[in-house]
Amino acid sequence: MDIRLTSLSDPALSGFDTVIDTRSPSEYAEDHLPGAINLPVLSDEERAQVGTIYKQVSPFDARKLGGAMVAANAARHIAGPLSGFGGGWRPLVYCWRGGQRSGAFATILSQIGWRVGRIEGGYKAWRALVVARVTAPVTAPVAVLDGNTGSAKTEILARLAARGHQVIDLEGLANHRGSLFGAMPGGQPSQKLFESRLALALEALDPARPLLVEAESSRIGDLNLPRGIWQAIIAAPRIRLAVPVEARAAYTARSYAETCADPEALARIVNSLRPLHPAERIEDWLRMIDAADWAGLAAALMRDHYDPRYERHRARHADGRGPVVALDGLDDLDDAAARVEAALPSLRLPG
Repeated sequence: MDIRLTSLSDPALSGFDTVIDTRSPSEYAEDHLPGAINLPVLSDEERAQVGTIYKQVSPFDARKLGGAMVAANAARHIAGPLSGFGGGWRPLVYCWRGGQRSGAFATILSQIGWRVGRIEGGYKAWRALVVARVTAPVTAPVAVLDGNTGSAKTEILARLAARGHQVIDLEGLANHRGSLFGAMPGGQPSQKLFESRLALALEALDPARPLLVEAESSRIGDLNLPRGIWQAIIAAPRIRLAVPVEARAAYTARSYAETCADPEALARIVNSLRPLHPAERIEDWLRMIDAADWAGLAAALMRDHYDPRYERHRARHADGRGPVVALDGLDDLDDAAARVEAALPSLRLPG
């Protein structure tokens, strides 16, 4: 039974017990349907080998070799990960275009007696839905929480989400804190996987309620913000956090403790800023790293690197009329979230 997806949250997906991605491990790692498990019918190496024979020998020879490999891998999956499923189990399988790989595996599973579904168009059909979602205008009215580096915007948004507000954590989806020093354990997802995560978050929005997001540049780490959300951020009204640099530096030193645990990596990042700053300033920053003066380093980077760039960026995308929430410190983020919440009604949101 072929399933044609009409949306990322298509009810047809809920009718199956397990979603199986039959593509190679590298294809799966780049992006896949949410919750899908990877049972490749061809490994990366086998897929490359079949492709080479297809081009250099003949399509028939490639299909013959591929068929043998698919049968062997299917047998391994059935005897292994699928061995515990009974007759009532309903799998949904897909490959890149819904063609030979998923078709062959679905045929074998159906011959066993399982009621198998297959996604029409495969991953390519899913990807088309993702692209359509992330390039389209955001359906909900957007409000942006702005503030210079170290203003605890992400953490304040998390508290607003806990208070019931509609929030998308873009940095969480990108697994990056958005600065030169913002790398997170595990690294960033691929661009496609990031877009799939974002598309699902956008699809789940209530268009009648405001959406709160953090002020971002067009990139978070190595990932690009898709057109829909980026245009919404540029056009949206803003609430700006105004926090003294000393408070931001102390907060950042606490929040980036795992980054500070690798002084050599910090020094490499600081050295990468040499084209942008005088040599004396770079050397001062390196001495702070040697002395483990993390609050001093954070304050210096904010004053001389981040804050000037924020102001230039803000001048391009803000009209200067949004409310400002002034915070003396960042020790009580629940209070900070409450003050942002109190400022929300003053924004001029559409709808």
